[in-house]
Amino acid sequence: MPENKNLTEIEIEEQKIIENSNLSIGEALIPVIILMCLLAYNIFFADGEWFGAYSNQYILLIGGVIASVVGFMKKVNVSTMLFEIWENLKSVFVPIMILFLVGALAGTWLVSGVIPAMVYYGLQVLSPAIFLPASVIISAIISIATGSSWTTSATVGIALVGIGTALGIAPGMIAGAVISGAYFGDKMSPLSDTTNLAPAMAGTDLFTHIRYMTFTTVPTIVITLIVFSIISANIDTTGSADISGLLTTIETTFYISPYLFLVPAAVIGLILAKTKPLIALGAGVVLAAIFALIFQGEILDGLSDSRTSAIINAIFTDTSIVTENVQLNDLFSAGGMQGMLWTIALIICAMFFGGIMDGIGALSRITNALLKIATSVVGLFASTVISCLGLNIIASDQYLAIVIPGKMFKKAYEDRNLAPENLSRSLEDSGTVTSVLIPWNTCGAYQSSVLGVGVGEYFIFAIFNWLSPIMTLLFAAFNVKIRQLVQK
Repeated sequence: MPENKNLTEIEIEEQKIIENSNLSIGEALIPVIILMCLLAYNIFFADGEWFGAYSNQYILLIGGVIASVVGFMKKVNVSTMLFEIWENLKSVFVPIMILFLVGALAGTWLVSGVIPAMVYYGLQVLSPAIFLPASVIISAIISIATGSSWTTSATVGIALVGIGTALGIAPGMIAGAVISGAYFGDKMSPLSDTTNLAPAMAGTDLFTHIRYMTFTTVPTIVITLIVFSIISANIDTTGSADISGLLTTIETTFYISPYLFLVPAAVIGLILAKTKPLIALGAGVVLAAIFALIFQGEILDGLSDSRTSAIINAIFTDTSIVTENVQLNDLFSAGGMQGMLWTIALIICAMFFGGIMDGIGALSRITNALLKIATSVVGLFASTVISCLGLNIIASDQYLAIVIPGKMFKKAYEDRNLAPENLSRSLEDSGTVTSVLIPWNTCGAYQSSVLGVGVGEYFIFAIFNWLSPIMTLLFAAFNVKIRQLVQK
């Protein structure tokens, strides 16, 4: 990528596709098969801790080493492989910078009271008469604000399940509504790591990806809300939804005011004005820091000896605000830039694996084989969806269900003259949201444990999650909003 450009200015970057006629499809698949086996072993026999917290990253590195061995056997130059690794790393420089800013944004939005204000006003939408659709909306708002479906479920999700159960609503319905809203927000939030990861793998920018996702995501969430509204209209509820305790705790801990929404409004305004992501997110960090100094002095005083150091800590490291309500303590914590290191390490290791696969001609061989099978645009989209679902089942990790198909299918989409946002959208529509539907996937196991509802109970009610891949295939089948590649 030329140094004077970034991902917001490039719709296509010319990249040489390395062909290797000496490499068979079987040999090209060797690193992939071994990678899948190692990942499966790590999940099923080592509880995801084979090499510690960074097991998936190490396994990607091992996969890259194996790919290099295949390359050596086929007389591929070391310089060729190293060059492709470097090219891949350069291509994700801007996304990595964005991820660091996303971490800083999460920390400053917490200490400034922006996230607590969103939670505070979001909870007040709750009404027993429209409990299920309200649960979708509340979860979506909080997940957009935090960028985390996991945090949403572990805090407000638990509260909603408890309240809904007291009203006589089946826990599976409530959990399905919470998960649907949480994953909608996770997909659409610029704070979400998967929302940053997908465009990084596909080769587009964050805000182009988010805007393009709205075409499939908005109809899906609308259908989800309609279904839950119909369900709510046909079930009896008793009791009352008492959320006064949560509201009181938030109000006594933070200064809550509609003025705090000026920060996200400013960021959204910059995004709509097509400002570069680094500038828009950086402005969000600076504004949130200023608002923290103006409105949340007591919070900052309790976090550090000086208010400036408290803000700096929120930007770079962990920040936790302790309240009287245990449920809220998990929500009111952020990892700052430090919290993004795991995802950034995953991207770097994926670029290492993908770079060597590029260098030895394996990706070209695999994508050519896929193109022969997927003889149409619909077939290519279907292949992407199936690959993401397969990796969620086999690898049990939504990050890998985005990273590996993203890298493998990137060339195939380019060959079909399809813009990279088609791929990034498909990765999210099928990789991110379906992970929670698989009991042994990290997301399925987590949500089931936190909400106290089995995957089998909430599966059918997680409407947004299983409808999303269907929606993306319908758009492909009818050629709706399938953007072509623009040559520059």
